[in-house]
Amino acid sequence: MERSMNNALRGYRNQGLKEVVESATPHALIQMMMGGVLDRLASARGCMERGDIAGKGEQIGWAISIIDGLRVSLDKPAGGELAENLEQLYRYMMQRLLEANTRHELAYLDEVAGLLRQIKSAWDAIPAELTSARSRAELGAVS
Repeated sequence: MERSMNNALRGYRNQGLKEVVESATPHALIQMMMGGVLDRLASARGCMERGDIAGKGEQIGWAISIIDGLRVSLDKPAGGELAENLEQLYRYMMQRLLEANTRHELAYLDEVAGLLRQIKSAWDAIPAELTSARSRAELGAVS
């Protein structure tokens, strides 16, 4: 009984997340991805502190995967030097997380989390009017 309730709850959460993602603007999706990385890093930290090696590896793996998603979503022609710099920073973060995993080093997790918080802070500061206007323009171009 408990197992079927857990499965139902998981399905409900997954459906809710799917609906949120499908209705989100590109700007909001990036915000969600950055938040997801920070959540995974916090979980990896907890796993390290508890000595949960498998959990640590899984959480770091997810964080690397999401950061790589951020990296490949960069629009280099439109973003120019800023996009190039972000790509290099994302690559550095992924390398640092690999090192955090193999060396069991909390400081490396904290370093990446700090870097990502700085990027997220700047991203979050973009006024909603700009992100919604751009999204409307992009939708108009697609139609």
